[in-house]
Amino acid sequence: MIGGIALLLACELAGETLRSLAHLAVPGPVLGMLLLTGLLLARQRRADEAGSAPEAGGDSGLERVAGGLISNMGLLFVPAGVGVIAQFALIRAQWLPILAGLFGSTLLGLLATALVMRWFLAAADASSDLPGETSR
Repeated sequence: MIGGIALLLACELAGETLRSLAHLAVPGPVLGMLLLTGLLLARQRRADEAGSAPEAGGDSGLERVAGGLISNMGLLFVPAGVGVIAQFALIRAQWLPILAGLFGSTLLGLLATALVMRWFLAAADASSDLPGETSR
């Protein structure tokens, strides 16, 4: 379990360092999670190429830490809720732009997701039409 926490913290530190050195507008923890995803994918690819499953228990610490964080995720929203209550007067005064931003960003997010999904499905269909490949 200590190894899982250390891996998460190391990836977050690497993300923060990368953000700081490269002056990126992406938060360090997001970059860290992308790094962690890359590490896990590389590990899986090596295991697939070797024709074996990843070593038993290799991620059990990481799985336990992630499971613990997910099971207590509700606690992580308490500071945001306190911030909303603390700024309630401002929210009440600016409710229309906030509501427009919420709906607008939701619609843009849905549209972007639909376009990316459409692109990936078209690419998957095109790759399944290659000679020697079996169709779905």
